[in-house]
Amino acid sequence: MNYLKYLLVGFFFGIVLTKAEAVSWYRIYEMFQFQSFHMYGIIMTAISVGVVSIQIIKRNKLKDFDGNLLTIQDKEKGNARYWIGGILFGLGWAMVGACPGPIFILLGAGFMSVGLILIGAILGTFLYGVLKDKLPH
Repeated sequence: MNYLKYLLVGFFFGIVLTKAEAVSWYRIYEMFQFQSFHMYGIIMTAISVGVVSIQIIKRNKLKDFDGNLLTIQDKEKGNARYWIGGILFGLGWAMVGACPGPIFILLGAGFMSVGLILIGAILGTFLYGVLKDKLPH
């Protein structure tokens, strides 16, 4: 019962992304072809909201529901791993037309072929877990 709030937020998030056409393969294709501002606008809005929210949390020393201080750890320094990871993520996103969030939304909307993409994402995550000690971090 405690997880009901997370399930409701997930449903709401899925509806918002669907209505905004952020899960549309065509919109993602347009973005990677630089033919439309639609997806870039959504991404820039999300980044702006995230930056402002993190600054509010840090400056006001906000607490969670249990009264614990919210802390956000700084990212580790490392340039190459972010470039390599970002390029791999972007290539995968461009090839299948979906990033991790929309995979679940599309499955929920009844597009069962996206299940293959989900299996590929899970296998890729597993492969990273196996190889992470050998990768440049």
